Amino acid sequence: MDAALAVAIAACLVAALALLMTLALTRRLRKLQGGQKAVLGGASHDMVDFAVSLQGRIDDLNRAVDEVAVGLSRVDRRIDGAITNTAVVRYDAYEDTGGKQSASFAFLDATRTGTVVTAIQGRDYARIYVKDVERGTPSVALSPEELTAVERAMAR
Repeated sequence: MDAALAVAIAACLVAALALLMTLALTRRLRKLQGGQKAVLGGASHDMVDFAVSLQGRIDDLNRAVDEVAVGLSRVDRRIDGAITNTAVVRYDAYEDTGGKQSASFAFLDATRTGTVVTAIQGRDYARIYVKDVERGTPSVALSPEELTAVERAMAR
């Protein structure tokens, strides 16, 4: 009986140890499941399903970013072509006039393309001149006042 008693006691100890290990592993599993629910947002799928859905959302986000980049490129082209640089130079075109009644206006975009308008005011008449500028090169020679207007417009 001694041997049978020793075997029974050993079996009880092994069973108790197995029970303690089962309790410890159950506790760790619950902790792990709690962390998984926190990551998954309380959903009951497994991590693989979550990773697949997350990859799908990332792909959707990448497509959206690409669409925004294309739209931004179009907006940049439109802004570069918009008249954003302007200047006015007022002056006396003739010695017998005063009050700086003549003026040159420069209307240019970011590439120095646009129009220069000059209004020359004399005592008996007024004249208007319009000259195109393409990438900084005028279609017709510019007067010093017109050049000043272009330089001021591009300095902004």
